[in-house]
Amino acid sequence: MAIKLPSLRAQAGKADKSADATRVEKSEAQQELEEKRQKKAERLMAKYLAESPKPPSLGDLVEGPVIGIDKARLYVDLYPFGTGIIYGREFMNAREIIRRTNPGDRIAAKVVSEENKEGYIELSLKEARQALIWGEAEEAIKNRTPLEITVKEANKGGLILDWQGISGFLPASQLKAEHYPRVIDGDKDKILEELKKLVGTRISVNIITAIPREGKLIFSEKDPDSREKKEIIERYQVGDVIDGEVTGAVEFGVFVKIEEGLEGLVHISEIDWALVDDPRKRYKIGDRVKVKIIEIKDGKVSLSIKALRENPWIEATKKYKKGDSVEAVIIKFNKHGALASIEEGVAGLVHISEFGGSEEKLRAHLELGKTYPFTISLFEPASQRMALGYAGTKK
Repeated sequence: MAIKLPSLRAQAGKADKSADATRVEKSEAQQELEEKRQKKAERLMAKYLAESPKPPSLGDLVEGPVIGIDKARLYVDLYPFGTGIIYGREFMNAREIIRRTNPGDRIAAKVVSEENKEGYIELSLKEARQALIWGEAEEAIKNRTPLEITVKEANKGGLILDWQGISGFLPASQLKAEHYPRVIDGDKDKILEELKKLVGTRISVNIITAIPREGKLIFSEKDPDSREKKEIIERYQVGDVIDGEVTGAVEFGVFVKIEEGLEGLVHISEIDWALVDDPRKRYKIGDRVKVKIIEIKDGKVSLSIKALRENPWIEATKKYKKGDSVEAVIIKFNKHGALASIEEGVAGLVHISEFGGSEEKLRAHLELGKTYPFTISLFEPASQRMALGYAGTKK
């Protein structure tokens, strides 16, 4: 019986198909490898751009060595961004400091002009000093730092104190019991007479409010770490919901009086699920607010306002996923790019690398308050993280 062998053409056809399949597999593998390489390169580039130093902007505090003092000019090395200069009125305002300054000394200054006609970055020592003092005030509030200060003046409402050249106010209501003016009929003139007795004396106080733009500094003489306070704290526990009164608003949060003798801090991150740029624009002293105790530690009470509101990211989990096309409004710029909100309390980062790492290009395409098309490239609602890719037309 004869055995029928496959023809040479059939064998060649099978070999061609096998070769084609191998080429497809190699092509797919190469494509996958190329995609991985590209993603790795993008991650490295994004990391590099995020870590790269940004040129100093108007209002920034900068520091560098003095490289020269010539007549009414002082030069500061701001490598790698150029040379800073203090001259004219700024030089005269800081002449007492400059008189004690020598080439090589490191000084801190504030940028008042990013680049003048001569190519220098204009600086101010006086404004830097003011900014540093207000920064110290913020730290003193945060750390509850006690300060020994001499009473400068008195008025019918309290005492005037001078701290590092800034006048602050100590309301009579914030005086300790031994200093509080005890006047039976509440006569304001008699109260003033009692308060005047404290002028020239040194008292221990804490800063409770600092608002630089208003030049507002408020002190309290009441001891934040007293035994009485510890006894009050023991009456509360994590999870308690309280109606409180705002006693101070600062850059990093809001202080709320839980009851007489006990305050807690609502950190800026606990005010709202949405972005809070400045707590001082939302709350003022005397406002009533409902808060939840989220931590009691080392005599300090941490509070939250947003914990009493529904987390918008929970609802967002049901509505969005990675790869979705969305419309988002630009709510803030930062050194990494722009924050865009797809709905109240749910925002993601549009990384500067979307525009070749150029802040100028990013701002040319995106404006605060305007809505643009994006694609969700990262969506992690559990950690409240989202990244957006610009889907509009690039110029």
